[in-house]
Amino acid sequence: MTEIQRPGALYQQVAAAIREAILKGEFAPGAPLPSEAQLIERYKVSRPTVRNAVAALRAEGLIEVRHGKGSFVRSDGQPSVTLDRRISRTPEGRFVMPNGAVWDEAEEPTPYRSHTTTATGQLLELGEEEALFGCDRLLTDPASGTRAMHRTLIPFEVAEEIPSLADAPDQRPASAYWLLTQAGHKLWWSETVRARMPLPDERTALKLPDATPILHLSRVTHGTSGRPLILEELRVGADRAELAYRITADKEPARRAQG
Repeated sequence: MTEIQRPGALYQQVAAAIREAILKGEFAPGAPLPSEAQLIERYKVSRPTVRNAVAALRAEGLIEVRHGKGSFVRSDGQPSVTLDRRISRTPEGRFVMPNGAVWDEAEEPTPYRSHTTTATGQLLELGEEEALFGCDRLLTDPASGTRAMHRTLIPFEVAEEIPSLADAPDQRPASAYWLLTQAGHKLWWSETVRARMPLPDERTALKLPDATPILHLSRVTHGTSGRPLILEELRVGADRAELAYRITADKEPARRAQG
C-alpha cells in the first residue's frame, strides 16, 4: 500500500515512515499500532524488518510495548502527578509537606549503613568513603499509582551530634528537619534536578515503559553556617511526574564600597 523507496537500511526506512505517520496524527497518542501483519502488508516488507523498525521506535520513545496487548503510540498527555517541592511549617514549628500530600509506602523502609560516593560526597561536602546512615523507600501516589524511589543519607558526624537521627534513620524527612531545628539549626535547602535513563533496578521498581527517562532530584538540607546535614534523592519516571516550585526573590548582596 505504501511502498518504501527511500535510501538507507530497510528497517530504518520503515521506522521513518511509521514515525511520519505518528507525527502527522494518523496513529494517535495512546492508540495501538497496526499489527505486524498489517505493517507488513502496508509497507511490503518482511516480518524481521517490521520488528526491527518497531524496536527502533521503541528506543526513541515513540512506541511502548504493553505485554500481552501489543505496541502502542506513547501518549503525550499531561503528567499524572505534580510534585510540589515547597516545605512549610506549622505555627508550632513542625515541618509539613505541601498540600498535606501523603505517599503510600509500597514496601517497608530499608535502613542501612553506607559510604559517600564521588557524587554524594560533593553534595554533602565530604570526601569519598565517609560513613553514612541511609534509608530507602519505595513510594506510590494513591491517586495515580505513580511510583517514586526516595533515599535519605545522613553523615555519621551529623548523627553523632543528634543521637535521635542515628537511632531512627528511617524516619520521614519532616521529622528529621524538626530534630535538626531542635538541635539549634536554622535550616535552608538547595535542590538540583536532572534527567537520565534509568538503571535496570530503577526501571523495574518504578515500572517504567521502554525508553523512559527518570527525573533525579537531589535535595540538601543545610544548617547553621550553610553546612550540609542531610541528602535526599528522589527518582520518578519523567513520563509520570512534573515538578512545581515556589520562587522568591532574595535580597541582593550589599556592594562593597570602592576605595
